[in-house]
Amino acid sequence: MAQRLPILFNKKPCYDIVFSKEFNELLEELGELGVTEKRLCIVTDSTVKELYGESLKQLLEGKCKKVCLYAFPAGENSKTLDTVKEIYKFLIEEGFGRKDMLLALGGGVTGDVTGYAAATYMRGIDYVQIPTTLLAQTDSSVGGKTGVDFDGYKNMVGAFKMPKLVYMNLSVLKSLDNRQYFAGFAEVMKYGLIKDGAFYEWLISNMYEICERDLDVLEEMIMKSCTVKKLVVEKDPLEEGDRALLNFGHTIGHAIEKAKGFELLHGECVALGSVAAAYISWKRELLSMEEFYEIRDMFVPFYLPITVDGIDPEEIVKLTKSDKKMENGKIKFVLLKKIGKAVIDRSVTEEEILAAVKEIYFSEEDAHE
Repeated sequence: MAQRLPILFNKKPCYDIVFSKEFNELLEELGELGVTEKRLCIVTDSTVKELYGESLKQLLEGKCKKVCLYAFPAGENSKTLDTVKEIYKFLIEEGFGRKDMLLALGGGVTGDVTGYAAATYMRGIDYVQIPTTLLAQTDSSVGGKTGVDFDGYKNMVGAFKMPKLVYMNLSVLKSLDNRQYFAGFAEVMKYGLIKDGAFYEWLISNMYEICERDLDVLEEMIMKSCTVKKLVVEKDPLEEGDRALLNFGHTIGHAIEKAKGFELLHGECVALGSVAAAYISWKRELLSMEEFYEIRDMFVPFYLPITVDGIDPEEIVKLTKSDKKMENGKIKFVLLKKIGKAVIDRSVTEEEILAAVKEIYFSEEDAHE
């Protein structure tokens, strides 16, 4: 039996997050949204199309007015306005109107691109999130942020567009390769660090089961993650205040992601950015040295990087200035006062950022020592 978590917008019911271990219950959920009279377009990437796209299309055929499948090349390089343009073209050719619906089947790139297409096609049509990666299930599918990268700058073009439903089939996590799976754990760790120290301790206690992908443990972990995000998003749906706390690790992380030409996964860069942010927190005496090193080392058992090579620390600092979270020339940097409590700080200097990047930078000289 599926579990559900309702999300409110302006204190009114907006949509549900449904946690299941199969796709079959999706039919009933979509039925509640009146899809029998709608055209549905499953938007996915080339990888997920082969895994789940065709079978989901078959599941939905005959249950709605029409069902189509559109797939774009997998990878961050497809998170562009060009991909959105191709989705528009496909929808027009297939006769989609304002009363129809998109289904975002895939990871964070698919959810963000589909959501932005839904926000802007004919000034907005409905869409449903069906996330298939750990990162998408715990973070990007929840909260209504949509968008694309622009000239390599992360999420520079976007819109807030709430889905009608988020449907999570947790069993799909079994099909992820190790790198994709563990990349999502960086966002999970973030929730414990910024809002819930007890959750952080729970993650440590259940490390083995998480690594082994025990579905019952994963369900609890993902529900806890979504609950933390729910509380933050409901309080500040349009990121006018505390929702910025969810950007912990992302300022430096996004800069590294761009500098490395997206060869590192988003979650891997968030892990690196989180270590750097924890370092600044330690140097400001918000965290103890022991807390900093514990946070840093906690990423290791989950196969996430805590050092990075092939970057220029000075370039990373420059790239942080292009972050969309800049406000009056100041970065809204997220620091930790303690494990489980984060704060937004606008006084972090370039020198502090540079020192933090150098802390995670692994140079060729280091390799020969």
